[in-house]
Amino acid sequence: MSSNPYEKPDFYSSAIAAGRHRDIVGGRWDETGRVQMSILQQAGLKPHHHLLDIGAGALRLGCKAVPYLARGHYWATDASRAILLAGHREELTDPQQLDEAQLIEDTGFRFPGVSDCITHAIAFAVFPHLTMDCLRRALIELRRFDHLETLLFTVFLAPDAATAQAPYRQRDGVVTHAGRAPFHMLEEDVAALALACGWTQTRKNVMLPRGQVLFVARPLGR
Repeated sequence: MSSNPYEKPDFYSSAIAAGRHRDIVGGRWDETGRVQMSILQQAGLKPHHHLLDIGAGALRLGCKAVPYLARGHYWATDASRAILLAGHREELTDPQQLDEAQLIEDTGFRFPGVSDCITHAIAFAVFPHLTMDCLRRALIELRRFDHLETLLFTVFLAPDAATAQAPYRQRDGVVTHAGRAPFHMLEEDVAALALACGWTQTRKNVMLPRGQVLFVARPLGR
C-alpha cells in the first residue's frame, strides 16, 4: 500500500466534507502562501505574466496570486479538481476573478488544456510526496511551453550519498526517506535530472517551511 496519503480512497472528498481543505495541503496556510508569492516575485513575476501553479491544492497560493495577476493569468493543476474547486469556492475573495476552466485535474503532469502563454510555473511542496520519475515527467512536459521563462520547485535534500540511504531528519523536524514519502534527493541528482530534461537550475538558499529546498530552473537555449 502506498505511504502517500493523497492516494488513499476518498482522501479529498472526506477532507472537503469536513471543511479541512486547508489542512490537507500541508498546514501553515498563510505563512506558506506568503512565502510562495515572495519567491515568485523575487524570480521576476509581474502582474502581466502568466502563472501555472502545479499541485495547487485548495489555492493556498492562488488566493494571493489571482488578485495580483491580470485577470485570466493564473492557471492551476492538481490531482484532484475537487480540492481546486473547494479553494475557488472558499478562499478567493472574488471567485469571479478566476474562471473555473483554468482549474485543471492532472494526475500525470501532462498539463492538459493549460494556456500556451505560461511564463512562470511553480511546484511548491509537490515533489517531496512523489518519486523522482514524477519530477522528470514534469520537467519534460513543461518544455513544450514556448514562453515559459522560470520554473520554481521544491524538494527535500539529503546531505550526502551515505546519509541518503537512511531516514534523514530535516531542519524543521520532518523525517524524509529514499524509498517512501516524504522523499529526499541528492542535490547532484537534481542537477543531473534537470540538465538531462533541458533545464539549467540554481539552488536558492532561502528559509522555507519544513526545511524544503528551492530550485529555480530555466529552459536551456532560451
